[in-house]
Amino acid sequence: MTYTISLEGRTALVTGASGGLGRHFAGVLAGAGARVVLAARRRDALEDACAQIRAAGGSAEAVSLDVTDPASVEAGFDAAAARFGPPDIILNNAGISGTRPALDMRPEEWASVIDTNLTGCFTVACAGARRLRDAQREGVIVNIASILGMRVAGMLAHYAAAKAGLVQLTSALALEWARHGIRVNALAPGYVETDLNRAFFATEPGQALIRRIPQRRLGQMSDLDLPLLALCAPGAGYVTGSVFAVDGGHLASSL
Repeated sequence: MTYTISLEGRTALVTGASGGLGRHFAGVLAGAGARVVLAARRRDALEDACAQIRAAGGSAEAVSLDVTDPASVEAGFDAAAARFGPPDIILNNAGISGTRPALDMRPEEWASVIDTNLTGCFTVACAGARRLRDAQREGVIVNIASILGMRVAGMLAHYAAAKAGLVQLTSALALEWARHGIRVNALAPGYVETDLNRAFFATEPGQALIRRIPQRRLGQMSDLDLPLLALCAPGAGYVTGSVFAVDGGHLASSL
């Protein structure tokens, strides 16, 4: 039996879509036929990403949205609905990081990562779910977590705590919203090569980290495409509260 994942007729809102994984994910969803709303703070970068999607034959619009500002989130969803209708695919991708030993971490560094990576996801998920519930429509929320939500690495206490919280939040929201036909799942990437980390992984410490991955390679952004589409697909209607790790076997490696 052959399956084709089509998101025709669906509207997706992607946070943190101005670059990196968010921009890539927006293109993947558009390529599957979804109307895509790219949301982030950097409007110029969003417009560039939208132009690229449209040039490839997709449908995309940009909205300014700051996940740490509830009023901005509400305005972003209103703008998305005015253009394409209420989003029924919500991709919680916005996130920040930074390395610092816990004893040297300033309170504002901790708060910034937690506010963006955890509280921001909660705010966006609730804004989308509230609209779906009120309209009596089904939908899916995909939270971009990390294997660092299940294992830890040094000098990333704030990031690991936020991602671990996001894993639990995914389960909690899936439980509450199942009765409304709203599925909530998480995609948990391992180490994936991007423009931001490519230079590090070319160094000896970076190469040493790669050698600890059972597949002995970094993930590529394209490795996340099918897992993302599978979680969003109409045929995955019985999948909720799940965490889909895409990590080359890293979570299964020995300590």
